[in-house]
Amino acid sequence: MLQVYLVRHGETQWNAERRIQGQSDSPLTEKGEQQARQVGERVKTLGITHIISSDLGRTRRTAELIAEACGCSVTYDPRLRELDMGVLERRLIDSLTEEEESWRRTLVNGTANGRIPEGESMQELGDRMNAALQDCLELPKGSRPLLVSHGMALGCLVSTILGLPAYAERRLRLRNCSISRVDYQQSPWLAPGWIVETAGDVTHLDAPALDELQR
Repeated sequence: MLQVYLVRHGETQWNAERRIQGQSDSPLTEKGEQQARQVGERVKTLGITHIISSDLGRTRRTAELIAEACGCSVTYDPRLRELDMGVLERRLIDSLTEEEESWRRTLVNGTANGRIPEGESMQELGDRMNAALQDCLELPKGSRPLLVSHGMALGCLVSTILGLPAYAERRLRLRNCSISRVDYQQSPWLAPGWIVETAGDVTHLDAPALDELQR
């Protein structure tokens, strides 16, 4: 059985400002760096062998801090990036017009072909996230990888593992520096392949983590 840990990046300046990030970037806050170190303390005894991160700055920094605790190197995979949110990136959520907010809502309300202009669909996001996860099966036997990615990206991945369409209503909350785990296994009581063991665990954090959509 292969166990893969999934970690969302730490809190960023734009998370705190309720600003849309997507594939644009902002640095971790002091709290975000503390969250990443707390993830490192939580996972350093789990035998993590590989840390694979989105190549965006906020995930790179989160991964680096976790790697310091685990003694692992970090590799980067652009397939683990956040959803491209097109023309709305860098915008404050509270500044969106009614039309712009309707574009954003198509990403969370189950709209099959929803996307922000010049952005990416949830199906495109799900395809690349699942491809990155599937490549973990090519790691040497006995590996235990940890992937560092983003809120919508990881939520989409976990939802599709559960059998939901990539564009399904967004109902899974993955806060900053939450830890999830998915396993590839064969079981007489579960469907073969990837299964969800845990999702969104934040018990290792000093205080509940926030994100740009839940305040």
